[in-house]
Amino acid sequence: MSRQLAFDLPSGEAFRRADFYASPANAQALASVEAWQDWPGGKLVLVGPAGSGKTHLAHIWATLAGAEVISAAKLLETDLHDLAQGPVAVEDADTIAGDREAEVALFHLHNLLNGRGLLVTAASAPRDWRLGLPDLLSRMQAAPVAQLNPPDDLLLSAVLIKLFADRQIVVPPNLISYLVSRMDRSIAAAREWVKFLDARALALGRPVTRALAAEVLDLAQAG
Repeated sequence: MSRQLAFDLPSGEAFRRADFYASPANAQALASVEAWQDWPGGKLVLVGPAGSGKTHLAHIWATLAGAEVISAAKLLETDLHDLAQGPVAVEDADTIAGDREAEVALFHLHNLLNGRGLLVTAASAPRDWRLGLPDLLSRMQAAPVAQLNPPDDLLLSAVLIKLFADRQIVVPPNLISYLVSRMDRSIAAAREWVKFLDARALALGRPVTRALAAEVLDLAQAG
């Protein structure tokens, strides 16, 4: 069988509200983001595991509020006074715990915003970040927390369809149900399945089907 070269080209992932599927697993977090003008103190901490939709919700809020989105790791490279001219979403804030300068930068950004709108994403609630700066910890703990729960079958199905669509791949319905019944219960796993199936299909010159997914699963189980 002739084989095609498969390049891992970047796919254009859409972060629009229309591309976000609401389910019982994320409805509360979505409602909290959309009601951003009612946030106590003008801030919210959005909590959930990797790949659960935090980045998508952060971009939905950025569109609603006219906010900038920045990784917490980039705060030290940014002019905080310029950044704080409008609302800001800071992603992965828990990852800077223990970095004194980065913690101070987030603390200063919080104060510069002065209630104008701050969305912070993290894998867990602020009490579990192990922050070394007490003033930052107290301010983060004062923010309301919106929780993204593990995805249910409906959400996983919708996410798989969206991820394939982002890569301009139309798949049969039986593939989606097959994957949902066998994959790990996370959106991160959905991303990996879609990425690998796309690459495998390109390499073999075949469409993405349930049969191809079964072959990939057999390969994975074989190590």
